[in-house]
Amino acid sequence: MLPVLSAIAEKELKDSFSIKYCESQSYDQSAAYRLTYNRVLLVEVGHGEIKIDDRTFSMNSHGLFLIAKGQILSFQPKSGFKGYDLSFGDCFWEKTPPSASNCKAVLFNNAAANQNLPLGDEDHGELVFLFQQLYREFSKEEYSNKLDAMAAYLKIIMIKMANIHTALAKGFDSFENKTYRKFLELISLHYHDTHEVAEYASLLGISARTLTELTKRCCGRGAKDLINGQLIAEAKRSLQFSSAPVKEIAYQLHFSTPDQFSHFFKKNAQLSPQDYRTLFLNMGV
Repeated sequence: MLPVLSAIAEKELKDSFSIKYCESQSYDQSAAYRLTYNRVLLVEVGHGEIKIDDRTFSMNSHGLFLIAKGQILSFQPKSGFKGYDLSFGDCFWEKTPPSASNCKAVLFNNAAANQNLPLGDEDHGELVFLFQQLYREFSKEEYSNKLDAMAAYLKIIMIKMANIHTALAKGFDSFENKTYRKFLELISLHYHDTHEVAEYASLLGISARTLTELTKRCCGRGAKDLINGQLIAEAKRSLQFSSAPVKEIAYQLHFSTPDQFSHFFKKNAQLSPQDYRTLFLNMGV
């Protein structure tokens, strides 16, 4: 068995929440962090690169990065940014009104599809204002309803980010919006149990064809592509940061046989699972 590559664990956050403003955050050395909390980076000015799982993004100005808990985050050497760094866990999110849950689902349940959202000047300005208000609230002395106030600000931010995501998807009606978000929620809940579009469509009360057409209108990708994206992301994380044999990972992800999993992984990642694990370990991340 190959040695297991470990990622640095995040420090526990008080009340499962933190926001900080980085005047000139810079990174001289690359270190990988496995996120315990969902994270949002609002970049005002940036340079260098950020790596999320095995994808690399430029740290451009006016950037918005969404990283879900469980993903692997690293800043490449000589990278840096000015802006806001927000982290929140499920315990804190539960304080937000239920009406914001769909917004969180569409953004974080399939985070790989929403990792880096481009921002226009107007959207960036509005988000900077909202993050600034949340940061000011977070910086105040403790008072009885402080957590509720911060949760309310987070709800507004999540709604704003979901609206940006929706606009980028070129618009769709409210019924399709809700169905699409519900589909993403179902993928995050059931990808260990089923990979079939028809089964998700049945849970939504629509046909498989309707679901596929809907997701293509909402995000430009078919329903099967979204399911496979979740599976590949989970498979890569297991291969990178666990010592589990490929056979065990295959069964954890509900593949009938290790060969079926290997064929699926190679088709989507252009490498066999074992070759992918070896390549990742040899990268020395």
